[in-house]
Amino acid sequence: MIEPRDRVRDPALLVVDMQNDFVRVGAALEVVDARATIPANKALIEFFRARKLPVVYTKFITFPAPVLLWEWSPQALPPTKCCWKGHRRHYPDIGREEECTAVIDELAPLPGEHQVEKFNYGAFHATTLEPILRSMGVESVVVTGTVTQICVEETARQAFHHGFRTTLVRDAVSSFAPDLHAATLKNFASKFGWVEDSAAVMRLLD
Repeated sequence: MIEPRDRVRDPALLVVDMQNDFVRVGAALEVVDARATIPANKALIEFFRARKLPVVYTKFITFPAPVLLWEWSPQALPPTKCCWKGHRRHYPDIGREEECTAVIDELAPLPGEHQVEKFNYGAFHATTLEPILRSMGVESVVVTGTVTQICVEETARQAFHHGFRTTLVRDAVSSFAPDLHAATLKNFASKFGWVEDSAAVMRLLD
């Protein structure tokens, strides 16, 4: 049996798709519960930065031509243009327009922190995420973000298949479907990795 601290040996924090078009009020794919996870995400980001541990962000970008994924996310089509790179949208909770694919201001990346753009649900598919993590000596990933049963789960499972010990952070992931959120966490913990609260993760790393 692996020791609890070994679950998070040489970790990176992987923040999945905490973008304006998912998190902000009035977002094209608004996940209301995502806003409740901002404090836990922020605490983890600050914790990792303070210990000079890698923080890596993923950003879902709509493919610029019709693809299979569009059939499952019609919001990607004009006129909504969900997660179209370069498209700006007005969000009433902040009272201004912002780039719809950008990470929310509350969790904004620092200069030098990687932002991996992806055209699929999982962040390892057809991206540079794996070589980025390998180059930093990462052996485990702590995964937060939205949406639990879609991009978060797909990314976390891919991390497992790439040989990274993977922990999902229960209070730092979110969904628009509570039943699927709960089922995903239960299933992930059964075969793919661990599910912990943010406070427990930070205790393991301290």
